[in-house]
Amino acid sequence: MDGYDGRMFLTLLSLLSAEPAQPPHRFVFLGAGRFAQYADMASLQPEGPGGRIRVFQVVEPDFRAGGTRYWGGWSWWRFDCDAGGKVDRLDFASVREGGAEGPATPDDAPPYDAVQGGDAFEMLVAACNPEDYDADAVTLEAAVAHGRAQLALN
Repeated sequence: MDGYDGRMFLTLLSLLSAEPAQPPHRFVFLGAGRFAQYADMASLQPEGPGGRIRVFQVVEPDFRAGGTRYWGGWSWWRFDCDAGGKVDRLDFASVREGGAEGPATPDDAPPYDAVQGGDAFEMLVAACNPEDYDADAVTLEAAVAHGRAQLALN
């Protein structure tokens, strides 16, 4: 193999061994109250009659903690579409303005029944019926903008 063929071979090899691209976000707006909530349907991981899904909560513009500006935070949720609609928030990771994600803090509270009208119920309905929803945003930045517009309406 000459130098050109060797470089081409190495380039091809690196492309084949690269990690697969992450799917784009598929944010579904769940509602707005204190925060605007979005289920990321691209993160949905079915498991039996339920699964896991990541939810992003958007905070109001200029939200600060300790002088740092935040967009909101992520939480992984486990849900069960049967068993009376049990949900379990597994963690929380803040997201600073610009998208930097902080470390996840485990949420050790026990699973609970999702009550109609609450954020967890809206997440459960979306997670159990993903084909019924169109994306409201496909990037974190777009979800933040959409969420802040929804918060302004409240």
